[in-house]
Amino acid sequence: MASDKPTGAQFEQWASLIGTIAAPITVLGALLFYFGYVSSASEYAYFGINVDTIGLSTQSYIMRSPQTLLVPLLVLTLASAGFLVLNAAVRRRITADVTQVPDVADASAIQAQRVRHIKRIVLRSRISGLIALTVGFIMLFAYPYMRDWPVYGLVTPLLIGIGAAIIAYTSHILTFLHRLQGQQKWVTAKDSKSDYEQAGGSLLARRTAGVFVYVMIAASIFWATATIAQWSGRGLAEYAAVHFDALPSVILDTKEQLWLHDPPSIVTVTQLPPSEGQTYHYRYRGLRLLIVGQDRMFLVPAQWSPSDSTLVVPLDGSVRVQFQFENQAP
Repeated sequence: MASDKPTGAQFEQWASLIGTIAAPITVLGALLFYFGYVSSASEYAYFGINVDTIGLSTQSYIMRSPQTLLVPLLVLTLASAGFLVLNAAVRRRITADVTQVPDVADASAIQAQRVRHIKRIVLRSRISGLIALTVGFIMLFAYPYMRDWPVYGLVTPLLIGIGAAIIAYTSHILTFLHRLQGQQKWVTAKDSKSDYEQAGGSLLARRTAGVFVYVMIAASIFWATATIAQWSGRGLAEYAAVHFDALPSVILDTKEQLWLHDPPSIVTVTQLPPSEGQTYHYRYRGLRLLIVGQDRMFLVPAQWSPSDSTLVVPLDGSVRVQFQFENQAP
C-alpha cells in the first residue's frame, strides 16, 4: 500500500530523524575525543612529550577514551540507580505521611504537623547543599592558592555539583509536596499558595534558576571527569615506566652517533664494521617502542632511571629499525 504522504513531507521526516540521531552522536564523539586527548596528554607528558607532536588521529583519541571513562561511567550509573531508589522511597514516605491521616477531628492539624516536619528536613538538606556549593565556589576562586593541592581538581567540582544537586532536589521535593497538598480537601487556598511560594516563587524564576543549577551540575561532572582522565593518563604512564620490559624491543641503526644521556648500562652502542655500501655505522640496543606517531617513533630505555630521555626517531630512511622477538621459545 503506497504512502499517502507527499514525497517532500517524507523527506523532511527522514531528515528530522537523521538530525535527531546525528546530533547526540556528534556530541558523544566530541566528548570521547576530548577525554581521550586529556588522558593522552597527561600520559605522554610524563615522558616529556607534548602529545600534539605525536600526531595521533581523532580516531586514536576516541579509541583511548573508554578506558579513561570506565570508572566515571560506573560511578555515575551506580549513583543514578541509587538516586532513583532513594527518590522513590522519599516520595512514598511523603505521600504516606501527607495522605494517610487518621479520620479524626484534628486530622488537619496532624497533617499540618507532618508537613511542617517534612519541610524542616528539606530545609536542613537545602542548607547543607548551600554550604557545599559555597565552599566549592570559595575553592574555585581560591585556585591560585590551592592549585598545588593534589585533589583540588576533584574535590572542587564535586562540592559544586553535589551542592547544586541537593538544592535542585529539595526544590523538586517542595514542589511535589505542594502538589500533594493541593489534592487534599482540608488544605486551604491560603496554605496552598504559601506552600507554592516556598516551593520556588514564580514559574519563570524557578525555570531560570533550574537551568543555572543543571548547568552547574553538568559543568561539575565534566570538570571532575576531566580530572579523572588526567589521573588515568598519569597512572598509565607510571605503570608503563615500571614495565618498560613489556614494550616492543627495538634495535636502532644510525648513520651518526646519537650521544644519548641514558645510562650506558641500559642503552648500549656498538660501532658496525665498515663495508661497501654500508651507510649505518652505529647500532643501539636497550631501547623500547613507546608509541608510533604520524611520521616518527618515540623510543625509551628498557629500564627507567632518573636521567631517562625519550628518543624521537623520524621514519624517513635516516635510521634503520629492527624489532626483536620476545626472548621466549614457542
